[in-house]
Amino acid sequence: MNLEILKIETGESTAAQVERDLREAIIRLDFAPGSRLSEQDIATRMGVSRQPVREALIALGKSKLVDIRPNRGTVVVKISARQMMEARFVREVIETAVARRASENFDAWTRRKLDGILARQRSAMEAHDHNWFRKEDEQFHIAIAEGAGCALAWNAISDIKAHMDRVCNLQLRNPASMGNLIGQHEKIVMAIDGKDADAAADAMRVHLNGILTDLPQIESDNPGLFE
Repeated sequence: MNLEILKIETGESTAAQVERDLREAIIRLDFAPGSRLSEQDIATRMGVSRQPVREALIALGKSKLVDIRPNRGTVVVKISARQMMEARFVREVIETAVARRASENFDAWTRRKLDGILARQRSAMEAHDHNWFRKEDEQFHIAIAEGAGCALAWNAISDIKAHMDRVCNLQLRNPASMGNLIGQHEKIVMAIDGKDADAAADAMRVHLNGILTDLPQIESDNPGLFE
């Protein structure tokens, strides 16, 4: 796998950029659950010193995505269905409240942005590109929070959502899943447009609960990736 820090001016420290890129690689399953990570190997492939890699791995350890074992190395944590369900529960509590707020007052510019996100999701589905689709899914939820004036709400769940994202990555490898998720997104937007707070909250809840329906089959199909 080719790991490379994005050469963009973000104002982030090198450690923060390394953490972001490693987090994405773990979510994409480029680093398989259970695999060992080498500080030196990552530093060499990213073209950085070992110190920012060490800091990034410590941060990922706090997020429970890697397990740092003294004198034994660092291992990518296997997917935990329990942690995924906890993350989904927290997201449901926060994002249904955000959906209600969005239905009461939603920024017009952000509303137009949602149309573009949905269009790109359809393109990603047609291209069978589940990684692109997942990134647009994240942008959809960020836009809902921003449009509702609740950007901090997204910050509150951005760290824990990685435990859902790895399962979502597996879920999206089933082409039918992308179409289902687009339909759910459209219902959320429709409820927001209709200023129907109950419908918006219900649509968001159904959307976030969908992964629970697919989880048993995903675990069955990928037993080596789960605890």
